[in-house]
Amino acid sequence: MGVRVSVLDTSPIVRGSTAREALRNTLDLAILADELGFHRYWVPEHHGMRGVASSAPAVVVGRLAAATERIRVGAGGVLLPNHAPIIVAEQFGTLEAFHPGRIDLGLGRALGGPQHAADAVRSERERTAKSFEEQVRELLRYFTADELVRAVPAVDNLPEIWLLGSSGHSASLAGSLGLGYAFAHHLKPENAVEALGNYHGPRTLVSVSVIVADTDAQAEYLAGSTRLKVLSRVRGNRVQLPSPADAAAYPYTDDDRAEIAVRSGGVLVGPRTRSAGCCRLSWTRPARRSSC
Repeated sequence: MGVRVSVLDTSPIVRGSTAREALRNTLDLAILADELGFHRYWVPEHHGMRGVASSAPAVVVGRLAAATERIRVGAGGVLLPNHAPIIVAEQFGTLEAFHPGRIDLGLGRALGGPQHAADAVRSERERTAKSFEEQVRELLRYFTADELVRAVPAVDNLPEIWLLGSSGHSASLAGSLGLGYAFAHHLKPENAVEALGNYHGPRTLVSVSVIVADTDAQAEYLAGSTRLKVLSRVRGNRVQLPSPADAAAYPYTDDDRAEIAVRSGGVLVGPRTRSAGCCRLSWTRPARRSSC
């Protein structure tokens, strides 16, 4: 059996660029992915992160779905504690009504940014008033006619729903609810075996960081952008994604190289002849980061 490949795009704001440019790049990349026959295109929810333009997934998903023809488009994911479940159901029920059979709704529970940004989106008291499982179950009910308050556009317009996670607990919850499970290998590769072993459900997706070019040397050159960004974060200096040229010119110390080696173990870097189709997106748009 072949492996269907997809894209997770954070709409990264490259150093010297803007959020507007990043979102336009996301639109262009989604159109290209559709033309190339990719299966899904997901965008996440982040807040207060100056290097990430994807903060309003429902809005972005609507724009991408309207600009493409075949590819599934969705959120990877909506951070449910940040929202009243009825609002999420109404938003994605509306999207499914406009684009039947093409909308995915991935659900996560992370903050999606620094604490002060999360508090600005929704207070901690509101985020934690119900457990994540209670919030998910409430959301699912809105896609039926069972709730006293009806999310009208959501009834009979059910997107494909996934739980996102990087632990055994999230995998078990997804299985118990009969939902798809998307494992964040690009965040916690060391948890993959445990989490996927705990999942007993209908479908699994694994997000893997991939950087590919025509040759090993070109791929390593492009990978420098992500590696320098990670190193800067570890050193306490949060920066926007640098260009490959800036990364190549950086004066790395031996300690820097050792730190990069430790932090880069989960990223696949190499020539496209040894890689899945989705990896081509990393070299058609230099300095971008995509995941299968």
